[in-house]
Amino acid sequence: MAEMKFSTSSGTSDSNGFNGKKAGKIAVIAVIAVALIIVLFNCFSIVNEGFIGVKYTFGKITQDNLAPGLNFCIPFIEEIRQVDTREQIYSVTDDAYTSDTQTVESLQLKLNYRYDSAKLSDIIRNVGIDNVESKLLVQNVAKISKNEIGKVKAEELVQSRADVQQIIQQELTNTLAPSGIIVVSFAIENLAFDEAFETSIQAKVIAAQDALKMENKTKEKEEEAKQVVIAAQAKADSTKLEADAQAYAIQAVQKQLETSPNYIDYMKINNWNGQLPQIIGDGVNPFVNLDSSANSTESKSDKSDSTSKSN
Repeated sequence: MAEMKFSTSSGTSDSNGFNGKKAGKIAVIAVIAVALIIVLFNCFSIVNEGFIGVKYTFGKITQDNLAPGLNFCIPFIEEIRQVDTREQIYSVTDDAYTSDTQTVESLQLKLNYRYDSAKLSDIIRNVGIDNVESKLLVQNVAKISKNEIGKVKAEELVQSRADVQQIIQQELTNTLAPSGIIVVSFAIENLAFDEAFETSIQAKVIAAQDALKMENKTKEKEEEAKQVVIAAQAKADSTKLEADAQAYAIQAVQKQLETSPNYIDYMKINNWNGQLPQIIGDGVNPFVNLDSSANSTESKSDKSDSTSKSN
C-alpha cells in the first residue's frame, strides 16, 4: 500500500511540471506577440492635414516633407514630428513716435504668417519651431513698424494708414523670408493719440469729407449744366434743320412757279379735302381759277376761226 501511494505522488509531480512549462511557453509567446504589436504600431505615424511631417533618425533630420496621412518609420530609430504649416497670427501692442513727435499710444500690430515648407529644416536647425515668435517676430515686427511710423507725421499716419501698412509689410517680407517665414498680411489695427490731437485730427477729417462732398455736388451741378447746354444745342440744331427744310421747300415752290405758273392751282387741288366752301360771294377768289383756262381756250378758238376766214 505504501508503494502505491509513492507511485501516485510521482505522477502528479510530473503533470504539474508539464503544465508549468506549457504555461511558460504561452506567456513567452504572449509577450512576443504584444511586443510585435507594439513594434508594428510604432512603425507608422499619422501626419494630420495642415501639418508637414519631419522625420528624425537618431535625432537628425533626414526628411522634412512628409505628406499628411500614414507614414512609415523604424521604431526606436526614427521619429516623426508634425509641424503646423497653416497660417498663424502674431499680435503685439506697443508705443511709437511720429516724425512730428506725436506719441502713438496703444499701437496694435497684427502679423499673419506661415512657415515656408521648403525651408522648414533651416527653421528647425537655426531657430527652432517653438522659438520663431521670440527670436524672429518679437524683435522685427515692433522694430520695423516703429521705424516706418517715425518717418511720417501723425496726420499722414491717420490719413494714409494703408500706405504705411504696405511699406511695413514689404519690409517684414524682405527681413523674414530668408529665415523661412512667409508674410501673408500685416495690419495696424489701432492707433491712439492724446485726446487733444485726436480731436483736431477728427475735425480735419470731417472738414476734408465736407469739402469732398461739396466738390462732388459741384461736379454734379456742372454735369447737369452740361446736359442742359447739350439739350439746348440739340434743340437749336433741330430748329435750324427744320427752318432749312422749310426754306428749301419754299425755294422749290418758287422755282416751280417760275417754270409752271399753274403749279399753285395744282397744289390746291392736290391738298383739297373734297369739300366746297359753304359761302361764295362776289369778290371771293375761286378755289381754282378756271377763267384763265377758259379764256385761254376761247382765245385759241378765236384765233382758229380768224385763220379759217382769212383762208
